[in-house]
Amino acid sequence: MRFIYHYPEISGLDGDVLDPGPLRDVAVAAELAGFDTLSLSEHPIPGAKWLASGGHQTLDPFVALGYVAAATERLRLLTYLAVAPYRNPFLLAKSASTLDKLSGGRLTLGLGTGYQKSEFHALGIDFDERNELFDEALDVLPLHWSGEPFTYRGKHFSALDVIARPRPIQNPIPIWIGGNSKLTRRRVAERAQGWMPMSGGAELSATARTPTLGSVDQIGGHITELRNAALAAGRAEPIDVVYSYHGDGIHTPTVESDRHREVFSDLEKSGVTAVVVSGPIDGLAATVEFLEAFGSTYLS
Repeated sequence: MRFIYHYPEISGLDGDVLDPGPLRDVAVAAELAGFDTLSLSEHPIPGAKWLASGGHQTLDPFVALGYVAAATERLRLLTYLAVAPYRNPFLLAKSASTLDKLSGGRLTLGLGTGYQKSEFHALGIDFDERNELFDEALDVLPLHWSGEPFTYRGKHFSALDVIARPRPIQNPIPIWIGGNSKLTRRRVAERAQGWMPMSGGAELSATARTPTLGSVDQIGGHITELRNAALAAGRAEPIDVVYSYHGDGIHTPTVESDRHREVFSDLEKSGVTAVVVSGPIDGLAATVEFLEAFGSTYLS
């Protein structure tokens, strides 16, 4: 089981996105504590009403993770998640390959279709086309990363005899897809290296326009189906499954640690390969205290 530290998200209109602490210091502390990965989310232009009702601010994940890459040595970098339809797929591919190249092959590209209509409108993207645009991106990314000439005609572009260099370090950059729908699981089984289901409960699932995830037993059933579907599609490589853990009391990791360990064990038995946790938003000292306590309790 691997553990991912998700840089805490600032909800609402007040506060600053770096209130949990300078990103460099937090990333270094996460690496020293034994975390496998640091993740960042994305909302380039969220609705003011959404923020006022509890939505969260974000940095640009590609710029920020590039900064993290320069400050760390082994920490993997995860977009959790980037909204693929927001970008021309060639620009998305170039951002990803650049980050992978400069980090020495440490990027995991977490992608989603997006759910915030106002954000789509602000970016000039048709919300109703998001699934078609997402599948286009899945087509284009490996072509771009191959470093060989190719032609691809998309819904809003024609790329004729194009080529992208340099190639990324990883072949391929792992793609993890977020969401709970059957369509998401089918995409993962056929075309991706990981699944990032949303585990935040019914209210969050409704906001994000995705089905609720259910119990750990139900998650295990979905994972078994997904991996069987991958085998049926002729894919033998392992598929990662990520679970975002929000257990009561996890912000004080040394308290009731056996209870949390039991949940982690159950998740691992169900087929989960990585758990995402986040920390308090009380400044750098509190963040480092959380990271060190979590590391000494669960990662050593």
